[in-house]
Amino acid sequence: MGISKIHRNDWIEIDWNYLQRIKQRKVLLNTHRDLCIGWNEPARLAIRELYEEVMINQLPKRFPQMFSIRQSEFSNHVTGCQYSVNIDDLGEDYMLATLAENVEEDFYFMCPDANGEYRLQAYSSCIPQGLLSPSKIGLSVREIHQPVLGYENRLGNGVDKHFTRMKAGDFVARLNWSIQTDGDELFKPLAKNTGDPDAPSTPLITSDGREIIDLAKTYLRCERHTLTCLPKTRTIMFCVRTYLTPIQHIKDEGNGGALADACDSMPEKFDVYKRKSVWGNQLCEWLRADHQGKVDWV
Repeated sequence: MGISKIHRNDWIEIDWNYLQRIKQRKVLLNTHRDLCIGWNEPARLAIRELYEEVMINQLPKRFPQMFSIRQSEFSNHVTGCQYSVNIDDLGEDYMLATLAENVEEDFYFMCPDANGEYRLQAYSSCIPQGLLSPSKIGLSVREIHQPVLGYENRLGNGVDKHFTRMKAGDFVARLNWSIQTDGDELFKPLAKNTGDPDAPSTPLITSDGREIIDLAKTYLRCERHTLTCLPKTRTIMFCVRTYLTPIQHIKDEGNGGALADACDSMPEKFDVYKRKSVWGNQLCEWLRADHQGKVDWV
């Protein structure tokens, strides 16, 4: 799984384009609210617990120049917005939306059921990739990952064991990446680069049926995944922070060959899930080429 331990201070990250990304998240909350936040009854206490952890215990202490609390009011000094932290008076929708408006991480609440199986019972997610969260509510980790070949036999057992063994206060992280071939849109609840058969797609096709990738619209999409266990509810918080880098930038910096090697080393069983069969040969040839520009595939 490629997991490593991290310090609590590295759980929530703030970088130079924080304000721009927060503005984007607020727009998404207004236009796609049902896709960005949702919850089931089993997550009620966990939502309150995470809200306290992030809004009271984490942000004002970790980033005191950006966030502060006075009495029962939380102030975001970057956006100029204020929020209540009087948790007993707040609704779950308010807390989930407030989390989405103040950090760039997406939160998925994996709550243990009566049998000890972890199920997605709430989410605050403005930047999904191929994960239509409302349709996944109530599903177990294994059920959510059914499209991932090899998950059941290999990854599934490892994830289940790791969830069970996590202790309150533990923070771990891993990186995941994919190639996004249809522009720089971060909000992709139905993403064709995840192998979703229902995802919208308008590809350019060659005379022999191959899809042409437009390098100007092709990005390396990296996700930083973190896990922590909430001490009171034992909920596992799966957090996702997403970064997009234009493929052209990677090649310009001299890292095209390294990315091509990483693409080539991707296990064959992920070809469908990550659509490597569509972009693999075309992209790797261009990354390794000395010239700049778009390879002619027609």
